[in-house]
Amino acid sequence: MPNRLAAATSPYLLQHADNPVDWWEWGDDAFAEARRRDVPLLVSVGYAACHWCHVMAHESFEDPATAAFMNEHFVCVKVDREERPDVDAVYMSATQAMTGSGGWPMTVFTTPDGRPFFCGTYFPPRRVQQMPSFPEVLAALAAAWRTRRDEVVGSAAGIADALGRRPPAGADGPDLVDERVVARALGALGATYDERDGGFGGAPKFPPSMVLEWLLRHHARTGDADALAMARRTLDAMARGGMYDQLAGGYARYAVDATWTVPHFEKMLYDNALLLRVHLHAWRLTGDPLDRRVAAETADWLLAELRTPEGGFASALDADSEGREGAFYVWTPAQLREVLGEDDGAWAADALGVTDAGTFEHGASVLQRQAEPDDLARFDAVRARLREARERRPRPARDDKVVSAWNGLAVAALAEAGALLDRPDWVDAARRCARLLADLHTRSAPHGDRLVRTSRDGVAGGAPGVLEDYADVAEGYLALSAVTGEAEWSARARRLLATVLAHFPDGEGGFYDTADDETDAVLGALRRPQDPTDGPTPGGQPAAAAALVTLAAATGSLEHREAAVAALRVPLQLAVRYPRAAGWALAAAEALLDGPREVAVVGPPDDAGTRALHRAALASAAPGLVVALGDPADLPDDAPELLRDRPLVDGRPAAYVCRGFVCERPTTDPAELARALRG
Repeated sequence: MPNRLAAATSPYLLQHADNPVDWWEWGDDAFAEARRRDVPLLVSVGYAACHWCHVMAHESFEDPATAAFMNEHFVCVKVDREERPDVDAVYMSATQAMTGSGGWPMTVFTTPDGRPFFCGTYFPPRRVQQMPSFPEVLAALAAAWRTRRDEVVGSAAGIADALGRRPPAGADGPDLVDERVVARALGALGATYDERDGGFGGAPKFPPSMVLEWLLRHHARTGDADALAMARRTLDAMARGGMYDQLAGGYARYAVDATWTVPHFEKMLYDNALLLRVHLHAWRLTGDPLDRRVAAETADWLLAELRTPEGGFASALDADSEGREGAFYVWTPAQLREVLGEDDGAWAADALGVTDAGTFEHGASVLQRQAEPDDLARFDAVRARLREARERRPRPARDDKVVSAWNGLAVAALAEAGALLDRPDWVDAARRCARLLADLHTRSAPHGDRLVRTSRDGVAGGAPGVLEDYADVAEGYLALSAVTGEAEWSARARRLLATVLAHFPDGEGGFYDTADDETDAVLGALRRPQDPTDGPTPGGQPAAAAALVTLAAATGSLEHREAAVAALRVPLQLAVRYPRAAGWALAAAEALLDGPREVAVVGPPDDAGTRALHRAALASAAPGLVVALGDPADLPDDAPELLRDRPLVDGRPAAYVCRGFVCERPTTDPAELARALRG
């Protein structure tokens, strides 16, 4: 019989609806039940595309004997970390503090009031060397609760006290956004750069999306050749290796090796939105055709594989199919010959790095494209036939919940890509996604709009939005407004950031990850979540700072600029020591150091001169460039202030360029505008 998770909206929770475990969703009811029964909670945190989450579910949560013991001795709570990043953040801090590492699945045992006393990640069904089995862990903790209650409660109180202490900000970093920060961070990053294979550090290698955006902006501002070389080598290695899907586009989550050859095969919306934008910006900066191809293929993949019927984008594709990781994606020489015939099969094996020895399990190979094929037309035909054959394989499952923050990233990437690569269908997709976020994920409130974290099948979830949702959706709206000239989107961004300024401040210039009136009561008693660093997505605080920089430039608001600078203080202090965790903050710093430059393009929207000036502005690589587009004869009330009092010049469309509170003479010449933005 299905358990109570059958009523959940999260695909991850629904994956466990048929477990014999009597799962509860996170919430007051679960804690009330634990108090009533006087038993601990077992909080299991994961996400739908997590390979080892599936493994532990199959081994333990589907086992009747294990489930019976769990049900008898614990109140068992299942949490989707993507739906509830606040829960994940607090218990991950405890897990890392207690074990020295973290990851998913995350397994946390707490007192009935939510204070953790034992944390871990994956536990096997039988003891493996020094790792205890899950049944052993369950039995030991159940016994400790019965026989050593005071010790357990005391340990939980100590852990809760440690979690409640705010970590001190680094005192050795400068408090101002200046060149010293960037120089020190660049030096620290360079020490970890892999000159042979690209990327930073060793295996496993995750796509350093935010760091790459910073390096591209730094080169655009300063001409630093080393910064561009690090970004260029990393982008090339990722795009030509096995982490990139050489048949259909789109990136896997990370590479398990240092050479980008074998990926962990799950494909996440956030990675692909961020990497699409980075490749697009690299192409805008250098004109490299590889970047243009990868950006275009990734955009098409997003629309083909992740778009939902409502116009949003699903969270992820699973790593597994047919019960095996990567089964959908890998090939043997025999499989290529079966699809393509002997001649094309042998040629494709050479072009795509498929060997008899293989690079993956069971002699299969992950496809790579280490060099451009000698016959591009033949290669494209082979790719099409292999894609068609692959579609007949069992497909990985899709996590089709729509996450606000990640969809905001997708809106920004698709809007810019559509404008720069002449794909109005991508701009339309960005607009439709933004409309879903505005209509379904948003409600009006006295001090600014409020967001929910997720929706699924057109139904909004119950979890409130967190800081990254507000920041990334605002980022998407501002990018869409710059591309379309539709003032609604910049106005909506302003309302979201008003909520950030009203409900998220920490009193010291930074921001918490949850709103003051929407922080979960259990978590609030432990630690109000706050993380100033990037993870696989931009950290909430630097993302909010970056959006505030853009809004300040578009509106002329000193308040928003000051808030952005204050929010960057702690992330930039960390950046001088740990730049790989502060890429988005450094990218925002580059925008501030460059101005950012502001361009108001005014003219009738259907005028060729207006369109040419607008395109020239969008084509600039100036860091954090802010573009506003409007018709001075029909300017809406909510248009950005950057467009105010900007008349046509001699009756012709014009562009006004401003920087550092100083504006240049307006121009009607797209070439002159491009030169001004390169200066």
